[in-house]
Amino acid sequence: MNLLQAQAEGAALLKAAGIEAASRDADRILAAVLEIEPGQLRITDDRALTSDEAARFHRGIAARALRQPVAQIVGFRDFWAHRFKVTCDTLDPRPETESLVEAALARPWQTVLDLGTGSGAILISLLAARAGTTGTGTDLSEAALQVARFNARRIGVNARFRQADWYQGISGSFDLIVSNPPYIAASEMAGLASDVRDWEPRGALTDGGDGLSAYRAIAAGARGVLSPGGAVLVEIGSTQADDVAAIFRASGARTRVLPDLDGRDRVVTADFA
Repeated sequence: MNLLQAQAEGAALLKAAGIEAASRDADRILAAVLEIEPGQLRITDDRALTSDEAARFHRGIAARALRQPVAQIVGFRDFWAHRFKVTCDTLDPRPETESLVEAALARPWQTVLDLGTGSGAILISLLAARAGTTGTGTDLSEAALQVARFNARRIGVNARFRQADWYQGISGSFDLIVSNPPYIAASEMAGLASDVRDWEPRGALTDGGDGLSAYRAIAAGARGVLSPGGAVLVEIGSTQADDVAAIFRASGARTRVLPDLDGRDRVVTADFA
């Protein structure tokens, strides 16, 4: 099988399986097998795949046909300015979450706490973009924290990670708290795409209730770890702005709602006096 044949076959198999972006996904899988960027496929000489390359490509296509996310298949996701390792134990970092990173980098801070850090994408992106800063990430999942530690070492930032339920065991103070918590209501889970619902860690998607319990916990504990004048920035679902802002206002914070690039409500900022 040659490269062009692999591209065509992979796209056809994924299209038959009902994958919308069949050609794009097939190219991402093939490029990862070849250890090149997908755009380089257009300028790479057509050649025969080795038996190992062909086997890994076919395994990847078969996995995608079962709706496994491409990031899990290839093992990484590009986010903000870096490439992050991704596994089935972590949420797949999404482009809309970059709105949270952008909002955080528009503020002055030296220390940051990332609650529910997952792959570490938010925390590591912030620390890598601002020299001399330090941060801590917490998560209930030790498997996710192992991925975050790997990403921090590879990218080279001063981050610490702790297995914790939100603020559990956290000491010291932070200028900024960030979080992309589980905000999907249990009643909404059935409506998620199977790529997300069946493959990403359930605890990173939903609180099993109304989708707001994480915000209540974050707001309730914020003053205990924030430096004077500190702030909390959280990602939200596009219909949650009023509810989440009200939770933080009840804790004494001034709030704003920021949109993502598509104009949807995406980040609530909460400034504590």
